[in-house]
Amino acid sequence: MPWDNVLGVALVTGLAGLAILIVLWPGEKHGKRLLRRWGVPDPDPAEVALAVRYLKRRRLWYPWLFLAIPPLLDRTAGSLFTTLMLGGLIAELLAQRPSRGPRREAVLSRRTLTGLVPAWALGMSVLAAAGSIVNLARTDRWTSLAVSAGAFVVAWAIALLAVRRPAAGDRADLALRCRSARVAIGLGIATCAAAGGPVQSFGALLTVVGALVVFSAVVAPMKQVPAPA
Repeated sequence: MPWDNVLGVALVTGLAGLAILIVLWPGEKHGKRLLRRWGVPDPDPAEVALAVRYLKRRRLWYPWLFLAIPPLLDRTAGSLFTTLMLGGLIAELLAQRPSRGPRREAVLSRRTLTGLVPAWALGMSVLAAAGSIVNLARTDRWTSLAVSAGAFVVAWAIALLAVRRPAAGDRADLALRCRSARVAIGLGIATCAAAGGPVQSFGALLTVVGALVVFSAVVAPMKQVPAPA
């Protein structure tokens, strides 16, 4: 893509990302709504503050990622998935630092990956990545193969970071961990399916539809926070 087109796309997508940030900048009501969707029906002020900080860590990076990613990938859907996943990865890396605020009591049970993401979803992630990589290698689509493999690695990195993130409470902490891990695995499955499917065919349509169904099932909010093991 010529440099003038690259700069034009970067400007448009960057402004779009900034507009999204302004419109979706989280406040107290956003934190409450998020927690209620993920199984915390009556969050207290400290839990709401935790949820708001969680959202800010992700959304703060969207304008900058929208500025850089679309011109590099030159794919609308792939750019969106990549932006969301990289924003989640940066947020989880930042969340590894212990909180400077008042410390909340955490449950004593050990966090596990299967405690955050259902085992069937993890299996689907592996199958989607393996099928995508094999198909792309067979058809010599190396750029798409790199996107697919990168999506798998980033998705699992986010999920594992969500497991080991320093404790910040009980109900809300677990709900936000589950959301991070499940959304990441779902996005990874969708990206692998989109990148590795047939090109411009009925099979491509079926692949996209199937990926959307699986994605919706993986990232569906919990009605209740799971009990500690």
